[in-house]
Amino acid sequence: MRVVFIGAGNLATRISISLKEKNIDIVQVFSRTEKSASELAHKLGCNYTADPATIIEDADVYIVSVSDSALSELLPKINFNNKLVVHTAGSVPMDILKEVSSNYGVFYPLQTFSKQRLIDFKSIPLCIEANSIENEKTLIGLASTLSDDVRIISSEQRKQIHLSAVFASNFVNHMFAVASKVLAQKGVPLDILYPLIDETVSKAKAIDPILAQTGPALRNDRNTMQEHLKMLSDYPELKDLYSILSKSILNFSNL
Repeated sequence: MRVVFIGAGNLATRISISLKEKNIDIVQVFSRTEKSASELAHKLGCNYTADPATIIEDADVYIVSVSDSALSELLPKINFNNKLVVHTAGSVPMDILKEVSSNYGVFYPLQTFSKQRLIDFKSIPLCIEANSIENEKTLIGLASTLSDDVRIISSEQRKQIHLSAVFASNFVNHMFAVASKVLAQKGVPLDILYPLIDETVSKAKAIDPILAQTGPALRNDRNTMQEHLKMLSDYPELKDLYSILSKSILNFSNL
């Protein structure tokens, strides 16, 4: 199977390298910047281009991994020659591809990615959608080289999954960043929270997160919460965030 990657960001980097390790033939990388295209192509040992007009037309699968906003702008500039084209976006419907090829689908790994951090795809859910049974089988085969958890997921389901992932990953990571900032005010490193973070995640996987909730908001401990808000008086955005989250925790406990 000959695969072209359109995009060279975090997700494209990790998927392409992992597929290469599974002996999938990555034949070209496209990126709008020549630097990022050449860097990823060097790792893959393949050709690269920054010109959509020079993307090869005889690959078997084109994996488009660019920002959601770039999809509609970039896709019409590429001749896919009716080959199988898939995107990797969580919140974009599959049908956005139907104008550029008669064979299209989605290849969406449910994980957070960074170029510098190695990822083992084996247990990552890979969400697949395709416009035909034949294309679905092709994508299942490709996904199965990476993961033991391949799922057929519709565009509507994927949008809901992506929304939940923003809460479970992006927002949670932002809370880690806030915690780090709060600790830094008194010269305390974030690693003091590592055991707490580990147990919080483990507990959320073991029992219903609503049942796992603890803390002053759940207890409606107004004295503690007022003290915390005073400590955040120099940071009005964090003060508002603390109040909103505390109210949400209390409301959830009453559902």
